[in-house]
Amino acid sequence: MTISTPRASRREFIRLSSTLGLAAGLAATLAACGGSDSASAGATAVAGDSAANAAASNAEGTITAGISYELGTNGYDPMTTSAALTVAANWHTLEGLTELHPATRECYAALAADLPTQVDDTTYEVTLRDGAAFSDGTPVTADDVVFSFERVLDPDNNSLYSQFITFIDAVTKKDDATVTITTKYPYSLVAERISVVKIVPRAAVEADAAAFDMNPVGTGPYTMTDNGAASQTIVFERNDHYNGSHPALAKSMTWQILPDDTTRTNAITSGTVQAIDAVPVANLSTMQAPITVAAQQGFSLLFAMFNNATLSDVKARQAILYALDYNKICETGMGTLATPATCFVQEDHPAYKQASTVYTYDADKAKSLLAEAGVTSINLLCSDHGWFASVRPIIRENLEALGITVNYEEKKSADVYAFIDSDQGDWDVVIAPGDPSVFGNDADLLMRWWYAGDIWTDTRLHWKGTDAYKQVQAALDEAVQLDGDAQVAKWQEIFDLIAADVPLYPIFHRKSPTAYDAEALVGFQPIALTGLSFVDVGTTAA
Repeated sequence: MTISTPRASRREFIRLSSTLGLAAGLAATLAACGGSDSASAGATAVAGDSAANAAASNAEGTITAGISYELGTNGYDPMTTSAALTVAANWHTLEGLTELHPATRECYAALAADLPTQVDDTTYEVTLRDGAAFSDGTPVTADDVVFSFERVLDPDNNSLYSQFITFIDAVTKKDDATVTITTKYPYSLVAERISVVKIVPRAAVEADAAAFDMNPVGTGPYTMTDNGAASQTIVFERNDHYNGSHPALAKSMTWQILPDDTTRTNAITSGTVQAIDAVPVANLSTMQAPITVAAQQGFSLLFAMFNNATLSDVKARQAILYALDYNKICETGMGTLATPATCFVQEDHPAYKQASTVYTYDADKAKSLLAEAGVTSINLLCSDHGWFASVRPIIRENLEALGITVNYEEKKSADVYAFIDSDQGDWDVVIAPGDPSVFGNDADLLMRWWYAGDIWTDTRLHWKGTDAYKQVQAALDEAVQLDGDAQVAKWQEIFDLIAADVPLYPIFHRKSPTAYDAEALVGFQPIALTGLSFVDVGTTAA
């Protein structure tokens, strides 16, 4: 079953432009582009059509971009990295047997010649793309595929991605070009889910894992020649060994790491780069043709993460959520680019159903619950991402209005998790963004990211082992063995469990505003995910 993320409607785009009071040129651009069909850029471009876009592009050109997110605490190894920037980079340099297109979210055969062939209820076979080679020219083998899955599944490697493929019993070599995937039970999402495992060359990883982490070798359409660690600019060159269906349409790409909102905005308005992500709301009105702005609704969210050890009484956690003025946060703090959460997933997600518990602004109820829980002070820690800078003071003000002591602190995103994971100090509530939809869009994957693996449930949330945790695990395992409406109904039961216990819960789901040069980029599609994608995108620039 393929689950696609619905795109923003024409009405949503028009409402966006009107509400924000954008410049006339920008509003006209959004309206003319027609919402979800606005993805195409360039006079002869066809969104997602690699051949048509190649014909309209300069094959020797360079795509330039400004990215808001910084490098994470680790490198690019697809077994361990989860930072927004490195994951987006890996979309272009690495492949799984299957992939989910970053823009359309459609599942397609990537390094595989075709989607998995089902042999019986628990057996699948996958054959490699004929002639596939890594960017160093080394042929891809079935041994590389087996190695790639086994290292993710190995508990000693602590891969965050292992929690997404717990249904796999074994991946074995059938012949030099074919692997057999055996599942522990009938599983309905095999094709989509195996995309989280990127195929890596065994010899290169085993020769020097640290070097591979900094400069991975893959089979994607580009190869990375500068990882940006020193230069703050990531450079990609066309992978001449790529022989798949989504080739590089430009000779090279340069991504400048530009976390500062003003610097990033100046880069697109001055023509220094052809696209930026995370357009600051305050700067939207500065965009003029040929710069186009689009905002795609997605799962991407801002969450409240609770220390379930210090706030072990669920009433305390619920009180924090009832204390928040969601309308002010979304309309003033986010400039209408966010919608208050009424469920774990956003309203246009295929599995959405309003949760049995919906948190709305109710200060009196929050005070009452906090009093019952005996909480008189809160250690509040926020990440310092620029795109929700105007939200942080509202949240702080909401909590201080409860009459409790709020010890407030901000840190860089990587520092937030280093602080928590290494137990450097006290914290009760963390406010930070998250977007596991970069790995997949089904409800099982989205929930397992936060509510199944030990890193989140144990190290961070201190929630593992509670009755609610056990209920969620049992329900997740039951849901993945179902199909169709029964599966969705079980996921919706879990949404209700999570909404009631709130070990970590979304405050809002947001739209991702992207700005791009519609004359320079060919076939560019704004995405609802964190980051930028240049898969099937070319440029007319030199």
